[in-house]
Amino acid sequence: MQTKAFSELFPLFNTAAPETLEWLLSVAVEHEYPSDRAVLMEDAWGNAVYFVVSGWVKVRRLSGENVVTLAILGKGDFFGEMAILDESPRSTDVIALSPVELLSVSAQRFIQTLFKDPQLHHRMLQLMVKRLRQTNLRFQMRHQPPAVKLANTLIALGENYGEATEKGMEIYNIPSKDLANVTDIGVEDTSKIIEKLESKGWIKIDPAQEKLHLLNIKQLTHLAGRV
Repeated sequence: MQTKAFSELFPLFNTAAPETLEWLLSVAVEHEYPSDRAVLMEDAWGNAVYFVVSGWVKVRRLSGENVVTLAILGKGDFFGEMAILDESPRSTDVIALSPVELLSVSAQRFIQTLFKDPQLHHRMLQLMVKRLRQTNLRFQMRHQPPAVKLANTLIALGENYGEATEKGMEIYNIPSKDLANVTDIGVEDTSKIIEKLESKGWIKIDPAQEKLHLLNIKQLTHLAGRV
């Protein structure tokens, strides 16, 4: 991957120095995983930072037999950065929702890069603050109706990872249980709301391609209370 394409794909690196990008690409390791494969096990946090080149992954919390999806991440995002700064044990893992391509940079090399490039360090802080704001938004919405919360989740996935197509903004067709977990609503509510949104023509699911198209962003945004 060329440095220009790398910086365009990952917002984290859009202000990094060219020599920083060249060095990172020279030390990065490529990984490919099929759907449902564990990408990062709970005992491996802190070893590296991972960058999603293509595909979708989910971050899960493990508690005995209970498994809860905490986040859905797509192309251009990254994970593992907190664990290299905070060495406390984690009861979470990362699973490929779809076939996924990743790049990993070892913890030691990534920390070295942060110290060498102040612009990258600053950009990483900005993105971590953005994630905190998104977490706060989810907390503020905990008493909102399920349809409002789900619309917010769909809009956020489209904004962060969606691809514009002639059929509308395209995202991965997230399984109902995972979508329910990250939205903090029930699985039954999720299925009913998705069915209603599709009947209204606001979204369209393509099961064969495992895609979900956001056809009417304006109406979804209004439902989400963002206007």
